[in-house]
Amino acid sequence: MPYRHAHYYVGFVLLVIAVGFWASYWSPIATVPAAFHFHAMSAMVWLSLLIVQSVSIHRRNNAFHKQAGLASLALFPFLILGLVMIADVAARRYLAAESAFVLHNSPSFGIGVAIAIGAYLTLFYQALKNRRNVKLHAGYMLAPPIILFESPFSRVMGEYFPWMVNVIGSPEIHSVQDSIAVSDGFSFAFAMMLYFMNRKHGAPWLVTAFFVALQAVVMWFAPYVAFMGTLFGAYAHIPFAVTASAGIGAGILSGWLGWRAGAPVKRPVAEALA
Repeated sequence: MPYRHAHYYVGFVLLVIAVGFWASYWSPIATVPAAFHFHAMSAMVWLSLLIVQSVSIHRRNNAFHKQAGLASLALFPFLILGLVMIADVAARRYLAAESAFVLHNSPSFGIGVAIAIGAYLTLFYQALKNRRNVKLHAGYMLAPPIILFESPFSRVMGEYFPWMVNVIGSPEIHSVQDSIAVSDGFSFAFAMMLYFMNRKHGAPWLVTAFFVALQAVVMWFAPYVAFMGTLFGAYAHIPFAVTASAGIGAGILSGWLGWRAGAPVKRPVAEALA
């Protein structure tokens, strides 16, 4: 089985989440919006499920691994819904013009979430499509934590290692975009390292590297592109029921299409009996 120590890597991402979101989520947990609770719980349950899947398959508990895989089909739409809910909170704050910081950065956050959703949908689809190829399946299932890593680690840098963020030196209102770009840079480097370690089955890491690079570039420049603000403002007027339904529907569709694409090819009866 590939990636024998993957559960430690996923556990490290969980640790970074605990540290990175301490000031903004864990400490004031009783006062944060419900959307943040849903996003946090769905993401952490997803990561925990990845740990269970990794440990179970390496212990040759194939039956339990398959059951956990079926559970991921049910959980995945809620993972996407959690991201949509975060985007909707940012959109409402943008419409309310809560602060100069919100007006400058919210469109960037919105497009960043959209890119993350696109990455999750793509990687999950490919994981199911390639579930009969162990190395590709494992890579695609383990790739989403690299996408997720950017958000908590950018906060860790801001809180504990500000010198890592200051290498770009943007104005203070844009400094959060610097931290995101640097964090995505680490994710990109890690994904490419995994690719070069096994280029034959490295497609999952190339796809991941593409998404984190895209996220870093687009999010950094978005506040300076007026069209991004216009687009995010238009999104902010879409009812939550519509965006939530679209998120859940996209998650279900990704799983269904991936499952169908990975099904064994049915041979004609005459050929099967030959």
